[in-house]
Amino acid sequence: MNLETQSMKAHVSSILLGVQDLGRSKQFYTEGLGWKIKDDYGVSVFFESDGGSLVGFYGREGLADLAGTSPAGSGFSGLVLTYVVRSEARVDEIIAEAEKAGATILKPAAALQWGGYGGSFADPDGYIWSLGYSAQATDQPYAE
Repeated sequence: MNLETQSMKAHVSSILLGVQDLGRSKQFYTEGLGWKIKDDYGVSVFFESDGGSLVGFYGREGLADLAGTSPAGSGFSGLVLTYVVRSEARVDEIIAEAEKAGATILKPAAALQWGGYGGSFADPDGYIWSLGYSAQATDQPYAE
């Protein structure tokens, strides 16, 4: 029997930037920088990744709520690093690993408002990691 446990990989599934004005940000990146929109869900926008990490915008207040923190002040920088996995059980495992390592659990793993499953934690420097799983799509930017 193999007692070796799997560790969280050094990988970012996607980068979500919490923005004050989604329309202004879309205009800046599409018209100003030439980025191509991959998916526009109204509350969030994701750009073509060109082989790198998926980058997207989410309304600042909505993204802070998903991460379990305040959108204002020093509690939320407007940046959440996401880590997408292939099962709810793996989300639970990573949240537990992070807590054991000294992370602050911001939002315990649970069903999410959009139908997935996830939770979030802050590392010792306050950087926020959002872990997620969704059975709704097969083209997720899986980290593992």
